[in-house]
Amino acid sequence: MSVTFVRIDDRMIHGQTVTRWAREYPCDGLIAVNDAAASNKVLKQAYKAATDDKKTFVWTMDAWQKKCQKVLDSDSRYFLITKNPLDMKKILVDQGFVPGDVKEIVVGPCNDRPGSIKLGNNQSITQEEAEALEEIQKAGYKVKFQLLPDVSIGYFDDFKSKFGL
Repeated sequence: MSVTFVRIDDRMIHGQTVTRWAREYPCDGLIAVNDAAASNKVLKQAYKAATDDKKTFVWTMDAWQKKCQKVLDSDSRYFLITKNPLDMKKILVDQGFVPGDVKEIVVGPCNDRPGSIKLGNNQSITQEEAEALEEIQKAGYKVKFQLLPDVSIGYFDDFKSKFGL
């Protein structure tokens, strides 16, 4: 059991990820995959500081591809987190990574941005992100919009008609 939870969160690693979600899905560490964050020493350090007692890795997509098999083979339990649906699609669909028994991808905060459609409080996605989520679903995953373990606005199927899907 190497990956216990898969999440898309534009803040990637923060207190709620560590405290609230780790109670629902036990983990030994967190792996955030984002090229910009992994290339920024200050940001990378800030993410690592958010998790006192957990192993925390912030990797580029390239580093992830090289290390993902080690993650699968590990006895440690990890959260896999990307900042956006496009990166998660690269991992789950384009690369064909299978995160163990995880079949539900949880979408957390996605800030309002120009060109995005608001689905719920702090949950807005663009057409391109919706298309990435559709591809993730076609690969056999359920996509759930859920800020916290007890705060969900529903599944992607409830919203995809807003994007013509």
